[in-house]
Amino acid sequence: MTSKQDDSGWLDPVPTALLVLADGTVLEGIGFGATGHAVGEVCFNTAMTGYQEILTDPSYAGQIITFTFPHIGNVGTNEEDIETVNLAATPGARGVVLHSAITQPSNYRATRHLDVWLKSRGVIGLAGLDTRALTALIREKGMPNAVIAHEPSGRFDLDALKSEARAWPGLLGMDLVPMVTTGQRFTWTETPWQWGEGYGELGEPQFHVVAIDYGIKRNILRQLAGNACRVTIVPAQTSAADILALKPDGIFLSNGPGDPAATGEYTVPVIRALIDKLPTFGICLGHQMLGLAVGAKTMKMHQGHHGANHPVKDLTTGKVEITSMNHGFAVDRTTLPANVMETHVSLFDGSNCGIALRDRPVFSVQYHPEASPGPRDSHGLFGRFVGLMREFKGA
Repeated sequence: MTSKQDDSGWLDPVPTALLVLADGTVLEGIGFGATGHAVGEVCFNTAMTGYQEILTDPSYAGQIITFTFPHIGNVGTNEEDIETVNLAATPGARGVVLHSAITQPSNYRATRHLDVWLKSRGVIGLAGLDTRALTALIREKGMPNAVIAHEPSGRFDLDALKSEARAWPGLLGMDLVPMVTTGQRFTWTETPWQWGEGYGELGEPQFHVVAIDYGIKRNILRQLAGNACRVTIVPAQTSAADILALKPDGIFLSNGPGDPAATGEYTVPVIRALIDKLPTFGICLGHQMLGLAVGAKTMKMHQGHHGANHPVKDLTTGKVEITSMNHGFAVDRTTLPANVMETHVSLFDGSNCGIALRDRPVFSVQYHPEASPGPRDSHGLFGRFVGLMREFKGA
């Protein structure tokens, strides 16, 4: 934060970053990361670790993240924990809001300071805010549209920033998948990270999975490869005919940003054609669009689910899993048709967190079973998907 001297000789701090909400509220802080301004929806994330994975999750496109945990950045950044697949682009959060200033990194894996890393990715940061008060505001009023701005001189056109925040239409009705999906088809064979060894390489694959990229994360692909799956990733607008021509054993519907109903305009017909042919597994946005494809509806949530500590009950086993979540839309359980079974529910608010078709080997979950960051309680879902493919091939 810079300072200016008033008439009495005192040095008054001047904010170098602002968070300007659509209702005109202005929150001041210390800028870091990239300079400039960006508009998005403000959400809060309760995770205590994994900030680099969170900030590079393409599902956060169009959003500004405020972390409730105060000490973010203290382990630095590295090249292994990036979750976005497309390194040529910078999909992920548009801005980040922290309580405390970033300390020097203290971790043997760190290669760069978070501030330097954010600058390289063009992500704007603001520190020095009471993030728990901001979280309370979001819980009361919902996720606001806002502009985050960083100017080292402390000079801002406040009227212009307020106008930009008011004018942004918000995520409802917004298709953000085109800005995060891959531009071309590619294959993935890297397996999960092991202590002392790093990432592995797929040996002899037993299954071929086509993953439709709506904003896919690397650790999802690693989990599939770790379950003996060779994965072919295709762009979001790939036709069902082109996907089936690759002769997959199963289909994976990935996570991603934006309003599922808007993206569903072109994805739902493809999903409908595929689930009639092959075992299918979807997560997050893929779960929501599978819901749309089978006749259910989706809805915008008040504050969404963002964190690595969300309890979900698996209604098929009676077990509770602690899960990693990142979504602002949900499948409306009251609209599920008769041939769709609700398999998982949130123990925070009772919202739908999973479905399965009664007549086809197709299922999906709202949360992120690959975690990264988060607990590993749900890794078994990838094995469940492999089991469906094995049964289908043997039928």
